[in-house]
Amino acid sequence: MAIRISWEGVPCPIGRAVDVLGDPWTLLILRQAMTGCTRYDEFRNTIGISDNILSVRLKRLLAAGLLIQVPYRADGGRTRQEYRLTEAGANTLPVLHALAEWGHAHTRTDDPNGTMQVIHQTCGKPAGSGTRCAHCRKVLKRESLAWLRPWKSAEPTPLAPAVTAG
Repeated sequence: MAIRISWEGVPCPIGRAVDVLGDPWTLLILRQAMTGCTRYDEFRNTIGISDNILSVRLKRLLAAGLLIQVPYRADGGRTRQEYRLTEAGANTLPVLHALAEWGHAHTRTDDPNGTMQVIHQTCGKPAGSGTRCAHCRKVLKRESLAWLRPWKSAEPTPLAPAVTAG
């Protein structure tokens, strides 16, 4: 039996999703994009990814419609491209939250500062899992969530908004 190279177009939605999201670098790029990372150098430096791998993964995310390029010009220099989440990219948030929950339950950190928490900005408390806040019981909307990553900052980071193409 031949080894499958692509799961694109297969009937199983898990297989199709793995075809797009089933690479650790891809998930880490999406994690950074969720917190507002948009520039190539930011991705490379925060993730610790090599240029050749980052370039290929960004092209895949663009082709899959999870990111879109938006031109920018810094300090009158040449025009460059930022990478912003599309609605499809923003919709990977539950996948990242599920991975975070699994990581909390089945892995450990050596960092004494604690682990990531999903914060409901409306009440300022940990959101918990599910569709309602564990503290105030309001419906959780993407716009009202932030990630507290104490090894990076004492303040929660609001999630980046999705942009629309065109």
